[in-house]
Amino acid sequence: MYFVFKGADLAVIFAIIFGFLWGAAIFNMDRYIVSSINKSASTNKQLLQATPRILLAIMIGMVISRPIELKIFDKEIKERLKVSYLNGQRAKIDTLNKAFEKKYQVEFGRLNQQKATRDSLEKGIKADRQKLNFEIFGNKTTETSGVMGYGPYAKRKEAEIAQRTTELDSLKAAISKSESFVDKRKAFDGLFTEKLYTKKQLDSLSDIAGFADRNWALGQLKFNVDGTSDNNTAIAVTFIGLLFIFFECLPVFVKLMSARGPYDYAISDGDEVAIYHSKKDKDFHFEVADNIHETRVDSESTKKKEIIKGKAYRDLEKYDWDGE
Repeated sequence: MYFVFKGADLAVIFAIIFGFLWGAAIFNMDRYIVSSINKSASTNKQLLQATPRILLAIMIGMVISRPIELKIFDKEIKERLKVSYLNGQRAKIDTLNKAFEKKYQVEFGRLNQQKATRDSLEKGIKADRQKLNFEIFGNKTTETSGVMGYGPYAKRKEAEIAQRTTELDSLKAAISKSESFVDKRKAFDGLFTEKLYTKKQLDSLSDIAGFADRNWALGQLKFNVDGTSDNNTAIAVTFIGLLFIFFECLPVFVKLMSARGPYDYAISDGDEVAIYHSKKDKDFHFEVADNIHETRVDSESTKKKEIIKGKAYRDLEKYDWDGE
């Protein structure tokens, strides 16, 4: 099923070849296991005989159902993969930035301090300009005289503003130099090359995703993006798997539930005949062995007797009868 849904040029040919091999292997295994169940045995023994096939059926059902589930939920899997790839890239960028900030924490500390000083100077200059305007236009405050005109206070305040503006310009130049250094180091460390994936890139990545990623995404469909459970999808995936498992277990269940038929009686009778023939063959070989053993014993006994008689005759011939 994976090759069928893959969509490659030779996918159909590979699917036919592997499908034929798979079907032949399962058919012969089913035929052997189902036919070997002895219907004349007790129920517990029949269940024990069928247990290996049931366990195998569960595994086969899970293996077969997975490609089907991957194809049925293909759209949802791609969307979940896009979210995963985007979050992974975002986490990678965040990790690189944190590592970079830790590596150059002295430079970042100096830059942040300069920026804080700059903001403080800009705020102070803005407040001084407002006070200068109040003094020139005669607005009475706790720090202005309320007399309209360009007096000594206004001149002094204007000189302070000019001095602080010069300091601000010098500080901005230092900040610009520090930022330029940081940007150069970021470019050297490759931070600018790491960017979030575009929609086109995410579509391409989800299309070429391998089995492991797609299988992981299928498992994640049981949960929503926010982490809550998605019971509807979980139930759908579970029942698809159970359907194939039940379909694979069906031959064994039918065999267990069916009564003894002519085939079962024929098999039982054939087994009894084969056992009877086997026992008779055993008895035949025992009897032959016994007879051969007796013949060998008789022949050997006769031979030994003749040898003893021959020795006795020769001794008699050599005996000195006159010497006695």
